Amino acid sequence: MFIINAPVVKTIELENQIFLLKIHSPEIASLINPGQFLNIRVSDSVHPLLRRPFSVCDVEGDEFYLMFNIYGEGTRILAHKHPGELVDILGPLGHGFNYSGDYDTAVIIAGGLGAAPFPYLTRKIGGNKKILTFVGGRTHIDIIKYGMKNISVSTDDGSSGFTGTVVQLLESKLGDLNKKKIKVFGCGPNAMLSALKTVCIKQDIECEVSTECAMACGFGICQGCPIESTQRKDRYMLVCKDGPVFNIRDIEI
Repeated sequence: MFIINAPVVKTIELENQIFLLKIHSPEIASLINPGQFLNIRVSDSVHPLLRRPFSVCDVEGDEFYLMFNIYGEGTRILAHKHPGELVDILGPLGHGFNYSGDYDTAVIIAGGLGAAPFPYLTRKIGGNKKILTFVGGRTHIDIIKYGMKNISVSTDDGSSGFTGTVVQLLESKLGDLNKKKIKVFGCGPNAMLSALKTVCIKQDIECEVSTECAMACGFGICQGCPIESTQRKDRYMLVCKDGPVFNIRDIEI
């Protein structure tokens, strides 16, 4: 884990007010695993004592990408960073996806900005296993396809692709997948993850999910990001320390 001031390489605006921030840091780029996150101090003027967690979207050589939308003053500042400006970063933090293992098809389920960690996961899985990606959103403007492959789309309003939720789309395809050994990787709103858990348990499918939670320290000291456990006697784990990626059977969603 590093605390480092790393320079911005460039800022890229994708469609629909989604931004990519490319940052140069050989130290972090060499250590980060898909699903891990970084805690970033945005500026000295906007809540200087609080960092914000961001999933690493992708890694290329000595550089990595963050994906985010503008939802407050902090992310607005990040979206307007210029090349050469420094970003105060703590990380890598947490546990990422376990993408090795005994399966032949990776099934990625992304809801909205839950697509953020999957370009790097897609890159790391590479050609070793088949990858199928299911991307969902409320409307077509909420669909994010960046950095993923073999994509099927769902929208709640039917404005693009399958009409319904991304989990319903997955259910509609399970008949085609029943002869394959699959592992599901999910990230998105809690309602999506809860529905995904129901399907995966019913169908006895291995599944890991990346969870989101407001957090402060990012490494377990503040105890500010509890998530209910199905396994431990004390019934709670910490998203930052024990996650953010969990086996979906180990958490209450």
